[in-house]
Amino acid sequence: MHDIRLIRDDPAAFDAALARRGLAPVSAEVLAIDERARALTTEVQALLARRNEASKEIGAARSRRDDPTDLMAEVAALKERLPELEAEQKAAAATLVDRLATIPNLPADDVPDGADESHNVELKRWGTPRTFAFAPKEHADLGPALGLDFETGARLSGARFTFLRGGIARLHRALAQFMIDRHVDANGYVECNPPVLVNDAAMYGTDKLPKFADDSFRTTDGRWLIPTAEVSLTASVADRILDELAEPMRMAAHTLCFRSEAGAAGRDTRGFIRQHQFEKVELVSICRPDETDAEHERMTRCAEGILEKLDLPYRRLLLCTGDMGFGARRTFDLEVWLPGQDAWREISSCSAVGDFQARRMNARYRPDGEKGTRFVHTLNGSGLAVGRTLVAVIENYQQEDGSVAIPSVLQPYLGGLTVLEPRR
Repeated sequence: MHDIRLIRDDPAAFDAALARRGLAPVSAEVLAIDERARALTTEVQALLARRNEASKEIGAARSRRDDPTDLMAEVAALKERLPELEAEQKAAAATLVDRLATIPNLPADDVPDGADESHNVELKRWGTPRTFAFAPKEHADLGPALGLDFETGARLSGARFTFLRGGIARLHRALAQFMIDRHVDANGYVECNPPVLVNDAAMYGTDKLPKFADDSFRTTDGRWLIPTAEVSLTASVADRILDELAEPMRMAAHTLCFRSEAGAAGRDTRGFIRQHQFEKVELVSICRPDETDAEHERMTRCAEGILEKLDLPYRRLLLCTGDMGFGARRTFDLEVWLPGQDAWREISSCSAVGDFQARRMNARYRPDGEKGTRFVHTLNGSGLAVGRTLVAVIENYQQEDGSVAIPSVLQPYLGGLTVLEPRR
């Protein structure tokens, strides 16, 4: 959510920032809605003041034994008009909020301009892609013999669902356990186990509504299946005032996630890359505004550390204005190398959001020594997507006989198992 005062103070700068995202100017429209809402508020206040003043005049007239009939008629008219006017004012204020809620966050100054992913900027690479003495296969070809059962998943639930069996299911669980342990024990995040069903307020506060309603699943009783634990974790500070916030609040959770993938028709229909149901280890930070940039770098390094421990080559991208998510001010994407696809594929996205979500959910902190409050800043990132990490391990650690070597950091989670053999 945007601060309407910033649009009032410099509408040209606001439109210029949106233009970097490829969007048309909106300040004139927003300010017109704002002007009507403010005018109606002023009119309501004026009528309330006049009603109170006239009521006092009635009392004074009666004490003087004057006829208060005209004043009484005026008060009666005001009482009749006020409910209608207050309803108009409330509707105008709601229209302003609704319009502001549809406008994406403004990009940070250091975000490169660009229309699409071709304008993203590669910032770094880590690791060297492996060389194979054979033609490496894609995970979708290796997976069935290892326990990735696409047919049963589709038969049970339809497209974009997979049934994991045996060793591959255990490897998937080991990856999630390793990630959450690393983030808690080494990176200082507090482990959380949040609900995966949330209400409208939680989705709205984390900018998933109304923009992404079609990309999410809703239950028959009106709750939402979370598209990411960002929703549950970030919304946990909604309508709260955090005293001081002396250091960032860091939370991590391993949860199921659900996405309808309404905007991804025809993309990654084969394999385990893009599923309706998947698991992810999510990182969320709540901090003071002056800590955002450092926290963004720290969070991204925590996600990169998982890939480095798994010895998976990756690169970091700074997303351009045209490729950033709706709520982000700045986003770093991590892409892992998949030899079977001979391509880099996204495995993590870490975003600094500023106060965009905090304004929507009224999350504040009270600076030390100050009476007033300020909006917190929020950040979120994948640390990592578990299924995509499983894909990366399968493709990078595959062996010619179809088996998969187990990365050394995962072996303790698998009882010392060193190789995942295909089922015969």
